[in-house]
Amino acid sequence: MRRVALKSGLLFVAFMMLAGVSPGAARAANPSGSANDYAVLAGSALTCTDSNVAGPVGVDFTTAVTSTRCKMQVQYAPGAYDNFITKYEAIAGNLTPCILLTGTLDGAILDPGTYCFDAAAALTGTLTLSGSGPWLFEIGTSGTGALTATNFTVVGGNPCNAYWWVRQDVTLTTSAFQGTILGGGDITLTGTGLAGRVWATGAVTMTGSYSLGCTPAGTVVALRCNQGVGNGPEGCDPGNSNNKNTSNDELGGVPGRPGRMGYK
Repeated sequence: MRRVALKSGLLFVAFMMLAGVSPGAARAANPSGSANDYAVLAGSALTCTDSNVAGPVGVDFTTAVTSTRCKMQVQYAPGAYDNFITKYEAIAGNLTPCILLTGTLDGAILDPGTYCFDAAAALTGTLTLSGSGPWLFEIGTSGTGALTATNFTVVGGNPCNAYWWVRQDVTLTTSAFQGTILGGGDITLTGTGLAGRVWATGAVTMTGSYSLGCTPAGTVVALRCNQGVGNGPEGCDPGNSNNKNTSNDELGGVPGRPGRMGYK
């Protein structure tokens, strides 16, 4: 196992291309723009079922889009997609130095830095990100490697300052994930909540999941709703009081009335 100490100056340089912000994305076709403006960017296809996205969803002009009972705002964004590819390739060209990781990361507590798996990563349990970041995770530095997370929870206070670069496909199942995923293949979310962004060179498939994008200020987009019937794919609080604790009902909703949902 090879471990390399990181210097703050080198880490700053590694994140220069990822840290930029720009004005909010247009509502119509947007041939130019920054990937950072988008909660989701899909390459070959976008398939969404019973899921929600807080923030713009960008696709290329040739991307096939299928949406069934989803709440999301989709627009053409070839410029932003190209910007994502530039960011992806910039990381691919500078994969070392990094701190080598192994195992599921269950119980791990990681300070800001650049971490890597030399091949595939299969994650489960709970990972804690300590501090304010940035964190960069590189999966597949040896040339091949996918990211698979099942019942995996990421705990941290700054999701928009965590990045996951993956050589191949990404599959997240029944997980609570944080960070921007830069996938070198398809990205599939099933029963998963993600605070951050989902960018795929291939297809994005979301089923019973939600994704909260990042604002230009680097904070997670807030999602508010009142379903009236327990938690759903958009990650809402149930439509009933929570044992005398303040819930979404007391924050502007009507207890027990489903269907009230919107983004801040």
